[in-house]
Amino acid sequence: MRIGFRGLRRAALGPVAAAAGLLVTAPALAGGSAVVFMYHRFGEDTLPSTNTTLAQLDAHIETLKNGQFTVLPLPQIVAAIREKRSLPDRTVGLSVDDAFLSLYDEGWPRLRKAGLPFTLFVATDPIDRGYRNYMGWDQIRELAAAGVTIGSQTASHPHMPLLPPGKNAAELARSNKRLKQELGKRPSLFAYPFGEISSAARNEVGKAGFVAAFGQHSGVLYHGADHLYLPRFAMNETYGSLDRFLLAANALPIEAKDIAPADPLLTRRNNPPAFAFTVAGAALRELRSMACYASGQGRAALERRERGRVVVKLAEAFPPGRARINCTLPAGEGRWRWFGMQFFVPGP
Repeated sequence: MRIGFRGLRRAALGPVAAAAGLLVTAPALAGGSAVVFMYHRFGEDTLPSTNTTLAQLDAHIETLKNGQFTVLPLPQIVAAIREKRSLPDRTVGLSVDDAFLSLYDEGWPRLRKAGLPFTLFVATDPIDRGYRNYMGWDQIRELAAAGVTIGSQTASHPHMPLLPPGKNAAELARSNKRLKQELGKRPSLFAYPFGEISSAARNEVGKAGFVAAFGQHSGVLYHGADHLYLPRFAMNETYGSLDRFLLAANALPIEAKDIAPADPLLTRRNNPPAFAFTVAGAALRELRSMACYASGQGRAALERRERGRVVVKLAEAFPPGRARINCTLPAGEGRWRWFGMQFFVPGP
């Protein structure tokens, strides 16, 4: 779900001119930033919340091949971010979660023909159990042999914030073992199931040896981003239109530090969260134009303090489940800066 996107889109679509297939002229080069997209299913029209239509995917691929974007393998992007090396402006990474069969049948043939690299994040239990509409190990090995990066998404795809550290550690160890058995090596990249994270779960991912981990919150990778909680723009039928894809692909980062609360797992004591962060870098010059949107609440009140500190004031607590706050501001020449967070609220 993209909070406040429609209002943002109205402001941005004029310069983007998506209907004409045009892209805006870039401002200063983004340097060490990249946008990562996340997909699940392809052409499975009965499941629109996780599906990207084939027409949408074809439009995304055509856009990425028009020469204005640089699509790099996710490990290469992560290495540049971690090592603070520069990346071409409009660098894009592609990822697919869950290893559904429609990736093998529909998505991969298109991406392979276009020469676009991507990472597949796999939860191993559904593959081991031969679940319907999932790929099998032979198919995953075929993708890996063709150069597709395979990452982990645990063994059983659980709600990690609800598990104690020992069970999360066991999940990670079991999936790493199976991936090494089937593919010959253990993965270095991880994706949190459902994008859900807590400080405890994040710590276990770090202890398991992953060099980077991805959520499902909107935003742009940059040198100062948390390597174990990197953002991705989610694609589905509702939010996979070409205009939104272009808006995200052209996004630049809001460099945020000292983020509070430190733990995205909310309890009755800190819900609604006292959400705050300090803006650094180029976004600091544009801070007056920042707007933040919260799940189910729309645009939130902001308090801008000294030295780039921003406090987001929510009107009410989030209900159980996943909740997001997205902050954006115009970067000039039709591009937007983006910073998002996803919180998790346990049920009663």
